[in-house]
Amino acid sequence: MMPKFNFSVMLITPLSLTMNMNFCVICGHKTTEKIPLGDHQLRRVCTDCGNIHYINPKVICGALVLFENKVLMCRRAIEPRYGLWTLPAGYMELFETMEQGAARETREEAEAEIDIEQLYCMYNIPRIGQIYVLFKANLIDGEFGAGEETIESRLFSEDEIPWSELAFPSVEHTLRHYFEDRKTNQFQMHLETLGSRLDHTG
Repeated sequence: MMPKFNFSVMLITPLSLTMNMNFCVICGHKTTEKIPLGDHQLRRVCTDCGNIHYINPKVICGALVLFENKVLMCRRAIEPRYGLWTLPAGYMELFETMEQGAARETREEAEAEIDIEQLYCMYNIPRIGQIYVLFKANLIDGEFGAGEETIESRLFSEDEIPWSELAFPSVEHTLRHYFEDRKTNQFQMHLETLGSRLDHTG
């Protein structure tokens, strides 16, 4: 069984990543901290080749997967949030679209193929330098399983959702949006900022 770590004390911020980048990823020479010409923030800049080491937000792509009025969810087999329920999602890879990333993550985590309908929820999470992008999608043929990062996958009706066992605020927000929007059958895109004073539940 994979060991469980306390990730609450291991938060790595974009600033701390920049400060620890003491050697250039291009040529290996030392970097120094400075504000590049035309910039307004301190960056780590190579003293030899001049490469500027930018630390940018990570994009996470996922899907709200639906089948017969139920939602497909995965119970996590990895940290953080081991054993809690989530929507299939993960970091976007180079050279793929957000839609491709959402479909790939669903395939990897839930062994499911999906048909994407629309961009549904987008969350800014500036305190950890992440952007969550979740698509509304349909499960093809009702078939799913559990990938290596998943203990089990399951279809939940609204009254079965394990609200107290959800892995991330973005999952809860997305589910609440969906069940509210379903009342009127109007599924507009939701854009929010989580984990700040703009969101007291994130």
